[in-house]
Amino acid sequence: MPLETPPLRSSAAMKGIAFMAAGTLFMGVNNAFLKLLTVGYPPGEILFFRGLFFFAPVVFFVWRGGGFKTLRIVSVKGHAARAVLVVASAFLFVNSVRYLPLADVVAIGFSGTLFVTMLAGPMLGEHVGLRCWAAIVVGFIGILLVTRPGSSVFQLAVLLPLGAALATALRDLYTRRLTMRESSNAIMVTSSAAILLSALCTMPFGWRPLMLADFGLMALSGVISGFGHYCMIETFRHAEAVLVSPFKYTAILWAVALGYIFWGDLPDAWVIAGSAVVIASGLYILHREVLHQSTENP
Repeated sequence: MPLETPPLRSSAAMKGIAFMAAGTLFMGVNNAFLKLLTVGYPPGEILFFRGLFFFAPVVFFVWRGGGFKTLRIVSVKGHAARAVLVVASAFLFVNSVRYLPLADVVAIGFSGTLFVTMLAGPMLGEHVGLRCWAAIVVGFIGILLVTRPGSSVFQLAVLLPLGAALATALRDLYTRRLTMRESSNAIMVTSSAAILLSALCTMPFGWRPLMLADFGLMALSGVISGFGHYCMIETFRHAEAVLVSPFKYTAILWAVALGYIFWGDLPDAWVIAGSAVVIASGLYILHREVLHQSTENP
């Protein structure tokens, strides 16, 4: 007779999966709002007002996580380096959704997993085996299927989400280093402040008067983004990464649905095939990482 999963463990796993699914949905809606706003406003203005309202959930996290004492900074240089990467990824991403369909941006953004694996060796000293390197190569072949360089449909704009994915990967690697000595609250506050300050610096370059409805959309985007990050944090509080990580790829489903609802965009066969290849390579890398950890900790 097969053993049943303990109820508490099963309940925690389902909560983790639910938080991951909710988090990807929140971030997908946020991305759609950003794309709507880029029609009438420059990226810096969008990021500034969105960032103001992102601080609302951040304040909640600080209060819930122990108050101001959790904001102590140990490594100023580490926070500064991560903040630069956060700012770069934010500006690149907003410009990505301005020029490309949501599904294309999300599909190319999956290359972030490949960049993390590729850079984990030189930056963190982690071992990356030949099979993982092969999966990385296959994954970037999938990216080539999505972008199709040399074809008549290729746009230089595809370099924007690639750059955003690389900056995000570097950000995540710096985050691994920082979390050894810094609190999550301190990291979130310094990163949010960096986006606000950098976005404010773009004001002399042509901000536009805000329509009340658009201001509300920016506010909603900030709050939704904040709760999306909260869901991602809670995901790993309830379940192991190996269980919930595959569900982050539901982002492509939300992107396709929202892209069709708002703009009538549907991904072509190349984007679908390339996305499938990138997702498969990412799942294989995750599988190899789990096997590697299991052999190290039998």
